[in-house]
Amino acid sequence: MSSNITLYTWPTPNGIKASITLEELGLPYKVEGIDISSNRQKEEWFLKINPNGRIPAILDGSQRVFESGAVMQYLVEKYDTDRKISYAPGTPEHVEQTSWLMFQMGGLGPMQGQANHFRLFAGVRSDYGIKRYTDETKRLFSVLESRLKDSPYLAGSKYTIADIANFSWVRAAPITIEIDLSEFPSLNKWVDNIEQRAAVQKGVDVPQTGRTQEQKAELFRNLRAKVDALDNSDKH
Repeated sequence: MSSNITLYTWPTPNGIKASITLEELGLPYKVEGIDISSNRQKEEWFLKINPNGRIPAILDGSQRVFESGAVMQYLVEKYDTDRKISYAPGTPEHVEQTSWLMFQMGGLGPMQGQANHFRLFAGVRSDYGIKRYTDETKRLFSVLESRLKDSPYLAGSKYTIADIANFSWVRAAPITIEIDLSEFPSLNKWVDNIEQRAAVQKGVDVPQTGRTQEQKAELFRNLRAKVDALDNSDKH
């Protein structure tokens, strides 16, 4: 299948949602690495692609698409004619697919993102912030657990972009905010199964940074230790 796609991304939970989708569809694409630690995503040239200054975004020819969920929906609507990772619009399964995609975008991503901020990046330690957002992330994991007890995938019997979106965040939790997925056995099994997919193994490492999983884990250990050494703002 021909395409003229450039993916602007970094291997974050949101970033890999787009790269996994592209890999699953077998689409050729170019990669422009946007190291978010350098604030490249705030440069004027990139704001013309995504006015919000966030990754991922794509250009498909002259068509820009920004926000990870919109990128995923655009790609399957235009290119997934065989419905490999999506359901046809108008079907009950498509409604379910959209619902779980929005669950990730409106719930899991923002809440786990805040847990990441308070546990890894905040300039002042806040026990309240850490507990508030980690507990909410676990609650959302329990919602996924409940669904996956009854269904092999979130939208139904088939793996879709709804699974990709939620998987990309859930898989990160053990090494970022130390959530033990064994507390959620159905969710844990679902993560393990998705991890085995060849397209996923390629997509989680786009662009390649050269860091091993252990090096990533060490980075997050150091970030947590730095936050732990800070004064607790809750005491002030």
